[in-house]
Amino acid sequence: MGVPAHAAPVSGRVPSNPFGLGVASGDPTPNSVVLWTRLAPEPLAEDGHGGMPPDDHTVEYEVARDERFRDVVTTGRAVASAELAHAVHPLVTGLEPGREYFYRFRAGGEISPTGRTRTAPARDAAPDSLAFALASCQAWYHGHYTAYRDMAERDLDLVLFLGDYIYEYGITGANLRRGGTGNLSAAHAASVVTLEQYRLRYALTKSDPHLQAAHAHAPWLMTPDDHEVENNYADDVSPLGTRSEDFLRRRAVAYRALYENLPLSPEALPEGPDMRLYRRLRFGGLAEFNVLDTRQHRDDVPADGGTPGGDHTDPERSILGERQERWLYEGLRDSRATWNVLAQQVVMASVDRDPGEGTEYSMDIWDGFTANRERLFDTLVSHEVANPLVLTGDIHRHAAAELKADFDDPDSATIGTELVTTSVSSGGDGSDRDRLADLWLANPHVKLYNARRGYVGVTMTPSEVTSEFRVLDQIEADDTGTVSVAARFVTESGRPGLNRESGGRQ
Repeated sequence: MGVPAHAAPVSGRVPSNPFGLGVASGDPTPNSVVLWTRLAPEPLAEDGHGGMPPDDHTVEYEVARDERFRDVVTTGRAVASAELAHAVHPLVTGLEPGREYFYRFRAGGEISPTGRTRTAPARDAAPDSLAFALASCQAWYHGHYTAYRDMAERDLDLVLFLGDYIYEYGITGANLRRGGTGNLSAAHAASVVTLEQYRLRYALTKSDPHLQAAHAHAPWLMTPDDHEVENNYADDVSPLGTRSEDFLRRRAVAYRALYENLPLSPEALPEGPDMRLYRRLRFGGLAEFNVLDTRQHRDDVPADGGTPGGDHTDPERSILGERQERWLYEGLRDSRATWNVLAQQVVMASVDRDPGEGTEYSMDIWDGFTANRERLFDTLVSHEVANPLVLTGDIHRHAAAELKADFDDPDSATIGTELVTTSVSSGGDGSDRDRLADLWLANPHVKLYNARRGYVGVTMTPSEVTSEFRVLDQIEADDTGTVSVAARFVTESGRPGLNRESGGRQ
């Protein structure tokens, strides 16, 4: 949280090397950006406090137009409190729209690494382009973050992270695939359920230098999925059968650690088990980003397994919750942006996993909430929402799909486009094709399936969106893997769908 620049300094000696978790920025608007750091001289201290004493500390920050900080535009102070694991989230205002800035922190006599950020264009601006990356699913123990090494070398305006920043499973010899990591203490082998354990897991994840570089390279927009709390949870329902009141206590500490460790606005500070994650950011007239939360407010997974006319078709069921649905539809109806983006977690396109005469669907994705999907599609069509673009993570595969008015009729109208990014590391090295490839590609609206690790690079202009599905040959042994492009698509403004520029269907 920020404090006024004239506030009295907080007493307490700051240990040396307190910026072991790096710096970050996020949620850019035309005149503001959130800055983040967390004081942690011993990031892997098992009590979750990063080696900090239980005192509050003053952290100063400065923002400049140049990397050498000769042209400083603003300074301020924030309190790093023990209550929030000595993290700070100053919301820096009064900045110029559409401009690159550099920032750094100071605590005691220590200075942080320098971060680069960029404000959004003015609301009435007409940007020529926007370059951003999509990432998700980064189980630290499954491999190195080579995708972030590549990302940090590219000229990006924004990074969108779409869920599973950490994983809650204990790290043991059975799942540790990341080579060259040495021995982890026994504390990392425990399933993560307490605040101290969540803090430790974030610290382990954020200790990776490539992840720190990607955070320092560009502002992030992020939304969590399930593993930041527990696999496949829905609102207050635990798949493990935990009582609702006990699970909500776990969700409360998980959300607290999530906030402490990411560049989220102070408005996102959780209140118990509740956290406002859905929000809308605009990038001039070019794009409006609707950042969604498909976990905290969803109904539980239906028990019918996707049979025709089953529970998943119930019009009362929602993956977003009534309030978020209403907020989303109102925003889409009022948008005047060229591209209307839904940044969210789980696959929206319908995917029948039975290539025969029967049907088989996953109930954890939008196929388990078909009435909600129909309401969304009806809004897009009836209000002629311009160029819907859905950005998704979760499945540890690259996929690209056309969103159809009727998924059972391949000749029905295409009303939007979905780009699904593979995992950064979850699942290990992967392969171009796996046992699910033929099942996915049997759906004619699915235009790409690739099970390598990597990320998606996107370039958006007023006339088209180019999506580049970047993959790595290996991540398990070390971080020297090479990057290649598995597929490149162009989606033209006014013509939803996918035009492939290179390669065949995979």
